[in-house]
Amino acid sequence: MSTPSVSEHELLATPAHTRRRILTDRLAQWLLLLPFVAVLVPLGDMIYWISERALPTMSWSVLTENQIGNSGGLHAMIIGTLTLIALSTAIATAVGILAGLYTAEYASPRVAQIGRTAGNVLAGIPAIVLGYFGYFLLVLYTGWGFTVLGGAITLSVLMVPFIYRTSDLAFSAVPATHREAALALGSRRIQYLGRVAFPIALPTILTGIILAMALGLGETAPLIYTAGWSSTPLTGLFSQTSFLTGAIWLFYQQPAGLGTLLALAFQAAFMIMMIVIVVNVALQWVAEHYRRRLRGLLS
Repeated sequence: MSTPSVSEHELLATPAHTRRRILTDRLAQWLLLLPFVAVLVPLGDMIYWISERALPTMSWSVLTENQIGNSGGLHAMIIGTLTLIALSTAIATAVGILAGLYTAEYASPRVAQIGRTAGNVLAGIPAIVLGYFGYFLLVLYTGWGFTVLGGAITLSVLMVPFIYRTSDLAFSAVPATHREAALALGSRRIQYLGRVAFPIALPTILTGIILAMALGLGETAPLIYTAGWSSTPLTGLFSQTSFLTGAIWLFYQQPAGLGTLLALAFQAAFMIMMIVIVVNVALQWVAEHYRRRLRGLLS
């Protein structure tokens, strides 16, 4: 709840200790803006730096043509990125929500603590390690070779702990009175979870999904070792594919005079930013929609 505004005359008329508390509160509000500015300024500078180099050479052909030799476009990489992030998000969301629901509602305290610790440990594993894991398990051991499915599974392992921990916190935060009221009215446990707990937890879960998707969109190492690289659009789940972060990794160090590869690197970075922004806005809109429904503002 925001602090009521106090006029200068009213402030001088209040006791000394109250004035100190009000002034401290005002000072704290201004100081809290500093971390926000400290993050916003370099973020804005990065967006401007990438946009300045990507937009002058951006054209419709960049989005519709495949990269051929030292020129071409990002069509195959865009399709590959969207496919990889869609598959990995679907896998990670299903596993993460179910795991969070289990530790919050069904597991014993000891089992829940083990699960939460495992989730925290998994979240701290470097992406390159997951790339090696995916390469040995999904490329060599299974005999699949470099595939879209292998890349998506590896990427989902990176995303699961963030969705799991968020889901666990979201379900744990549902007031116990809601559970007691639902069960007292004769609801079965599955009805309570589906009609009461899940709608309340959904906005928080969507925040975890947004974070996981943003992390997944920015990863390169897990995909280099599992999805391979192909300049043509994917033809199935067991085909190789290219992706936007791979274009940045491969093309950024190329000389400016070597075709349009350096321009493609900046255009790929710009496309990743746009995808993250669009996904973020869409999921935040859905989350806010459910928050408003919970407040009774929407039917």
